[in-house]
Amino acid sequence: MQNPRILMAGCGSLGTRVGLALAADYHVLGLRRQAHKVPLPMTPVQADLLKPRQLASALPPADILVYCLTPDQYDEAGYRDAFVTGLDNLLGLYEKREQRPAQVFFVASTAVYGQKNDEWVDETSATNPARYNGQVLLEAEARIAASPIAGTSVRLSGIYGPNRQGMLRSVAEGMVAPTRGSGYSNRIHEDDAVGLLCHLVHKAVRGESLETCYIGSDCEPSRLGDVVAWLREQLPCEPVRDDARAGSRVGSKRCSNQRILHSGYQFLFPSYREGYASILHGKREPRP
Repeated sequence: MQNPRILMAGCGSLGTRVGLALAADYHVLGLRRQAHKVPLPMTPVQADLLKPRQLASALPPADILVYCLTPDQYDEAGYRDAFVTGLDNLLGLYEKREQRPAQVFFVASTAVYGQKNDEWVDETSATNPARYNGQVLLEAEARIAASPIAGTSVRLSGIYGPNRQGMLRSVAEGMVAPTRGSGYSNRIHEDDAVGLLCHLVHKAVRGESLETCYIGSDCEPSRLGDVVAWLREQLPCEPVRDDARAGSRVGSKRCSNQRILHSGYQFLFPSYREGYASILHGKREPRP
């Protein structure tokens, strides 16, 4: 693929970081309702994915699409707007063109899995989510599977990083206190979420084969109680509150990342220990 044009549909925190990283090698366009918030050297594209006419008039040619949306509101309507309606509008317009993109990447979530009894899950595991977020994401994945444009879903587990410190704050404030035998949790450092997505885009540009789905999660699913106990040893914490949350809200499963490892991606932060240590000590690992 010579001089590929990459369209980032969605330039929130993660989408912007992915776009900026790819802009070092490619022409990257950032689609956003408020185009002035798309940073250089990305090329801003102002359009609303929920307004098909406006989108059609603004949509540039693209060789690769990266769909990385954040819902405006965290309820079923917000998820459906972001992941079903917006995606359908975008794909529908490109599908009508003579020159279509070669590949679309859809940033999804491990919320599509409903397992809750410590099971290992991979890309072939059953997807029977109990909550609306996973159900809506599966609808979006089905839309991509039905498209004539080749598609790959990347199911990310819980993202954390220097600008995503919700867990650290909760632990420091004594708001979470699971036992060591609590359910398994899965996570990925934001630097690895960016690196993993860029890795897959680079493979597409080189014409290498891609799977239709990858799990993006670090190498060590861990019981939430073990993570919290380790964090409490690393930072000053208030006493555990009487109303502290005792466990995970999303059941217990272990996400396998073997497929993305076999694709050649190497994690900067293989477990929560390296990832949280880098945040606590203010260090960022350089991407080689």
